[in-house]
Amino acid sequence: MARYVALLRGINVGGNKKVPMARLRALLEGLGYTDVTTLLQSGNVVFTGKKQSPAQVARQLEAAIAEEFGFEVAVIVRTRDELAAAIQANPLPGAEEAPSKFLVTFLSDVPDRKRLQAIDPAAYLPDEFRVLGREIYARFPNGIGKSKLATVLLGERLGVTQTARNWSTVTKLLALADS
Repeated sequence: MARYVALLRGINVGGNKKVPMARLRALLEGLGYTDVTTLLQSGNVVFTGKKQSPAQVARQLEAAIAEEFGFEVAVIVRTRDELAAAIQANPLPGAEEAPSKFLVTFLSDVPDRKRLQAIDPAAYLPDEFRVLGREIYARFPNGIGKSKLATVLLGERLGVTQTARNWSTVTKLLALADS
């Protein structure tokens, strides 16, 4: 058995793509997953299931959500160990001091190097980011809401599916996965 963390992209934002957490938990339980727990209303789910690739789990959840709710939702899945490794690998210090100004963007795949090189970090200072594999770590000292860098990192520019969570949410998800 394996412990998984699923991150749904763009649900329950501005009244769009409404996914009640109770129905989402029931959906996963209906798929045979156990110990299903949600965090917040933004599509964070921790659960246990048969060992398979996170990509397979993501595809299964995307199909089940589309059938159940009638709209498509991108899902990024990490194992408990992948999430722990992502937290451990954080290359930017200070996430704990201002967790709401620090995002981890989880990517469906490693982004193309040329697409990343097209983003000039100096153009977005004091915001900063680092890419490690399938995660982008970003600090926004003046907040995320007005950041031009946040718009770039969360847009389609990287050519991969992505969804971001603040540091507080990321660490809470690991705590749930460990409970």
